[in-house]
Amino acid sequence: MASFKQPSFQERTALAAKTKKAALEKLLAKPPVDEAVLAERRAAALVRDAAQQKAREDKLAARAAEKALREERRAQSVASANAAAPTLSAEEQKKARDAKYAARKSRLGKR
Repeated sequence: MASFKQPSFQERTALAAKTKKAALEKLLAKPPVDEAVLAERRAAALVRDAAQQKAREDKLAARAAEKALREERRAQSVASANAAAPTLSAEEQKKARDAKYAARKSRLGKR
């Protein structure tokens, strides 16, 4: 069995030129694209792009609607929590605060 022989520079350039020529011949042998087919492809691409843009806009609108709904629910819950909380007079607030401090002092004093 013969050993592998490194190709020379001239052999490599000749092979590269031959490969380029074959690729060019293959490309030139291909029939040109018909203008009607090309126009149809472009129209299909425009329709596809328009559908994708509409889908993006619908998704953004849905997100905005969901965010507005969450904000409205949060505002309603805050309003209902504020309405449910009894409004105490200043004297009643002072009594409640004093009771809380007395309870804490009695807990700490039992250690």
